[in-house]
Amino acid sequence: MNDQAKGLLITFFGVLFVVPDSLFVRLIDADALAIAFWRLFLAGGITLLWILATKGIKPFADVLRTGRYGLVYMIGVGSSGVLFILAVSLTSVANVVFIIASLPVFAAIFSRLFLKEPFSPRTLLTIVAVVPGLAVIAYGSGETANAHIAGDLLALGVSASFAVALTAARHMRAVSMVPGVAMGYVGAALLIAPFAAPFSMPVSEVPLVAAHAGFVLFSSVLIAIGPRYITSAEVGLLVLLESVLAPILAWVVVGEDLGSYALVGGSIVIGALCISNIWLLRRSYAR
Repeated sequence: MNDQAKGLLITFFGVLFVVPDSLFVRLIDADALAIAFWRLFLAGGITLLWILATKGIKPFADVLRTGRYGLVYMIGVGSSGVLFILAVSLTSVANVVFIIASLPVFAAIFSRLFLKEPFSPRTLLTIVAVVPGLAVIAYGSGETANAHIAGDLLALGVSASFAVALTAARHMRAVSMVPGVAMGYVGAALLIAPFAAPFSMPVSEVPLVAAHAGFVLFSSVLIAIGPRYITSAEVGLLVLLESVLAPILAWVVVGEDLGSYALVGGSIVIGALCISNIWLLRRSYAR
């Protein structure tokens, strides 16, 4: 198996494992911050212990040696993990995943601001197309029963904070960021612990919490590894699968209405990103 096939397979399974993420938040009967604590603490803690047992402290030292870039990366992944749970608890699954799909737009903006990378015509057209889609989703939050603008804004925060993390990671391509994910998750869990009352989690919910953490663990590791073998366009196309499958899964399992505005706005966002990534992919293959 060549590197491209390996990267596509790893990233594909990483995306599949992240699809039920929002559904778990719906199914677990507990406070949102308590869910966030256990989601991050278990997934990050298991990853941390596994790396220590198999490779020792060197991978962590490698990340820490990157200085402020590593710190920004850990803050970005940790905060996005907390904000995601809060967003899903306040608005519809469809709104959350469609808004988070705008992450490449934020990544392009931050790369321009902090890395001085110029906007390509493709990027500018994508931004122009995505913004109206986000506006439609936000407008629909006042019309859809299970949606709320507060959750939409938190979902936008997820997209922005993770885009900051990815921008910082571009300075550390030679360094595996899996240890950074572990430290970011555990660090965020410990920071919210005083407010989360983690031990208030009902015992009956423990199996779901453990399964949730397991899915997050596998998806985080696979999505951190896969992009080392394939292009950003290929990653972008695969990640869009979550935006399509997660709302469908929530509708099938818990009967959550997607909402007509979310469908229209989400279609605009996903369609624009899909066309943008296919355009980039074709150009990369043509070279």
